[in-house]
Amino acid sequence: MLRRLCALLAVLVLISISHAAEGLKGGDNVAIIGDSITEQKLYSVYMEDYLLMCKPAADLKTCQFGWSGETSWGFLARVNNDMTWFHPTVATTCYGMNDGGYSPQTPDKAKKYRDSQKAIVQQMKKMGVKLIVVGSPGCVDADTFHKSTEAAVMYNKTLASERDIAKEVAQEEEVVFADVYDTMFDAMTKAKAKLGSNYAFAGGDGVHPGPNGQLAMAYAFLKALGCDGNIGTITIDLSSGKAEASEGHKVLSYQDGAVEIESSRYPFCFYGDAGGQSTRSAIEFLPFNEDLNRFKLVVKGAKGDEVKVTWGNTEKIFAKADLEKGINLAAEFIDNPFSGPFMKVQQAIQAQQNLETPLHKVWVHNLQPIREQLPEAREQTDEIVAVAAKKRQKLADAASAAVVPVKYTIRIEAK
Repeated sequence: MLRRLCALLAVLVLISISHAAEGLKGGDNVAIIGDSITEQKLYSVYMEDYLLMCKPAADLKTCQFGWSGETSWGFLARVNNDMTWFHPTVATTCYGMNDGGYSPQTPDKAKKYRDSQKAIVQQMKKMGVKLIVVGSPGCVDADTFHKSTEAAVMYNKTLASERDIAKEVAQEEEVVFADVYDTMFDAMTKAKAKLGSNYAFAGGDGVHPGPNGQLAMAYAFLKALGCDGNIGTITIDLSSGKAEASEGHKVLSYQDGAVEIESSRYPFCFYGDAGGQSTRSAIEFLPFNEDLNRFKLVVKGAKGDEVKVTWGNTEKIFAKADLEKGINLAAEFIDNPFSGPFMKVQQAIQAQQNLETPLHKVWVHNLQPIREQLPEAREQTDEIVAVAAKKRQKLADAASAAVVPVKYTIRIEAK
């Protein structure tokens, strides 16, 4: 009996791992769902940046469904109405900040949160969502939340308990868990240790993160979605005079250590002041480049012990041994030829997501009472939703069209 029980448990574990490992598939519709932190349209934009430009799978489509002040049970009440027009095949949720009531955890609050999270997952399964990521809430800032370290410690305990509940729900429902809380808290702790307590990681109000904290959120969700981080590899053999590029990148020419490349797959780019609440300021405290943004340059056959690499307007010296193993261009050259094109696409994505907020919060959501009270007007309300969705699709198409191939030159010289 014990042997059979162990075998059954092993099968259940394998099923759970298999489900979690399915990852993104080409053509998936990814719904990014949450409260006002999602409605800020920062981590959701970074996620769409990555899915559209870094291309972990082909033809991915993304829509954010953030709603200010929302709880998990608030979303449960609208899930059947407000997002069905998008036909999501993948969904990420991030609830808990409001669910905790900004006070110590209680058994009643914990039960309500657990029940709502389970019901959301079960409802999404019925809708046909094949990859579901249950995200924990993030953390509050250790110094800016209510301008009180004591208050921050108290509420982070509540949020940590919700993290544990979200993880348990994901395990019970055999879906994927994203540990947003620990990702943010660990990065915040490292950042404040180096930059000081005035460095806000979860926002000036302690709740709504700036670009730095939201990059940590995007990281947690992209990892949970199974993104492997392999952007591409450029290999240059100086001794044979050959250059090669992996999928998504094409060698146009090579001569005297200079290789011209055309890339349709972008590395993720970072912006802002290295000391402010920017994405650039956060990358030192997150393994984003290591885990999600590996754009490698491998150089073989260099004659000297040191080699100068020039990419865009930046030149750096590397050891021959390091280049033979491969350096990460995305990490070593923060300002690079992709920075401008990446920002143009990000601005187009921002315009798309700006429209998505009134689309689901106003145009789609407010039609539900009309459908219930005037069922004979169903055809007309469906037409309104179709018109709104078409308007949004034009912006999504514009964002996709903005991802144009980028041409650049990498120059290798003996030092």
